[in-house]
Amino acid sequence: MSGSTPIQVDELVQDHNNPRQLGWFDDVLLLGIMAVLAACGLIYEYLLSHYAGRILGALEAAIYTMIGLMIVSMGIGAFAARKIRCAFTGFATLELLVALGGASAIMITAALIGFAHQLPLLLANTLGLPHDQLPDGGFLGEVQNTLQYLPYVWGVILGLMIGMEIPLIARVRQSLSEAHLLHNAGTIYGADYIGAGVGAAIWVGFMLALDIQLAAALTASCNLLAGFIFIWRFWHKIRFSKLILLGHIFASFVLIMLAIWGPKWEQGFNHLLYKDTVIYDQATRFQQLTFTERLRGSGLPPVYSLYINGRLQFSSSDEHIYHSFLVHPTLAASARQQKILVIGGGDGLGLKQLYKWNPTSVTLIDLDKDLVALFQGQSSHMPPRLQTALRQLNQDALNDPRLRLIFDDAFNGVDKLIAQSEKFDAIVVDLPDPSHPDLNKLYSDIFYAKLKELLSADGAITVQSTSPYHATNAFISVGNTLESAGFQVSQYHHNVPSFGEWGWSLATVAGKNGAQRLKQLDTLDIDEAWLTPGLIRAAFEFPGNFYQNKAEIKSNTIGSLNLYHYHLQAWQQEQGLSLFN
Repeated sequence: MSGSTPIQVDELVQDHNNPRQLGWFDDVLLLGIMAVLAACGLIYEYLLSHYAGRILGALEAAIYTMIGLMIVSMGIGAFAARKIRCAFTGFATLELLVALGGASAIMITAALIGFAHQLPLLLANTLGLPHDQLPDGGFLGEVQNTLQYLPYVWGVILGLMIGMEIPLIARVRQSLSEAHLLHNAGTIYGADYIGAGVGAAIWVGFMLALDIQLAAALTASCNLLAGFIFIWRFWHKIRFSKLILLGHIFASFVLIMLAIWGPKWEQGFNHLLYKDTVIYDQATRFQQLTFTERLRGSGLPPVYSLYINGRLQFSSSDEHIYHSFLVHPTLAASARQQKILVIGGGDGLGLKQLYKWNPTSVTLIDLDKDLVALFQGQSSHMPPRLQTALRQLNQDALNDPRLRLIFDDAFNGVDKLIAQSEKFDAIVVDLPDPSHPDLNKLYSDIFYAKLKELLSADGAITVQSTSPYHATNAFISVGNTLESAGFQVSQYHHNVPSFGEWGWSLATVAGKNGAQRLKQLDTLDIDEAWLTPGLIRAAFEFPGNFYQNKAEIKSNTIGSLNLYHYHLQAWQQEQGLSLFN
């Protein structure tokens, strides 16, 4: 921080005969500030990666990339802090900049990305083009793809500034004591590590349930408060103190505005990413849920779609295709259909198909209690028409008396069923794609071995297995992993218009495999108007060379992340992304 006024060395005149010691009040104050700032820094990492994952659908790489980028940036920032001549002035200014940047990063990112996605429509309207000839792809597509990395740019910027905090605090502590502080760095790093741990606890215990923009504004307010306290205590050591104080006061009004109106603005920008109208969204502890509506007119019912973390989960126009293929081959291949286990499927759409087989009991394990509550019709905030439509769509399946709900991570939840020596006639695994390491374990050999313990010897299990067309290696890896767990595996596929070509893996423990059991199927002894035995049999057919590389594709052993990498690579290539290859 350079200026026209000469700067004395840390504004101290040493008295070697009577060195002044750092006062306990100032020391406690500075260490407390450092701990608070460390908590804020960690929360900023989580906020930015959280936004990249939940809104932009890049969760598989966001957390690890963001943390890596911010750590490197913090290191560079620590070196850059040596260029700041006055530690007092530098620190007070730094907290102002961190607060403004941290509070506005997500808002600015959402605005730019939302505008970029609306730009083709704006150009079409300006040029008088029909909406089926939107100027998309090419340069506009590159702009849209590039803007998805804005959270990482903010991570670098904030990381640089956060990295300056420890060196500046260390210089401030030393300048307040004429004697050499032997453990200056160790003491400050201790406060930093403890503060970071507190920040992680605050994030997990409190901020995960908040709107992301509100969480950003609250975090930034801690930076600003630290700046106010620092200015108050060291007013006479800070150059341009009145100007910096005015900056803090201005930033206070900005943060209040972002805390009150920011969540609504940010959601409005996020809604621009969807082609249909967003009518409801909710951030649960585990994921971002977004519901859209498309009106069709001519007496046709609206089309409702659910997006989780920016990725389509179902469309009411064709979800019956996906869920029919998920459920009916499984139960048709099982000797009995009385006791069924479902992993995932908290929307109840798979249950709707299961109930056609008239089971006596169904157990469903899902992690997200809030999602299930929405599809049970228990939300007081959801628009009534959407609530009615969802319950009609799943035929109120989640309120059926035969259903036992277990809210738990499936990897641990099945252990409790094994401990109770439970057995199931059929198992349906309807989990999201393995797009994150935490989901990868639910596609591992160990997890499938657990499910094998729960399955009756003459039963069958079906696993949602991503797209055999877009992610061929990932699809085959799911089958290989089931085989490594001791199953006989038959894979099948069908086109679901909202997703494209999609695939499932049908596995049995003993006797004939799933395809052989279904080969002689003439009728489905249930009330099913759409899926026919012929469609089921045809679904097991693949091109002659489809499995030519099967032996080279690795199974997903626990801890290997093989499937995660297959899936990540396939969808990055599909979307033309290469940053993390």
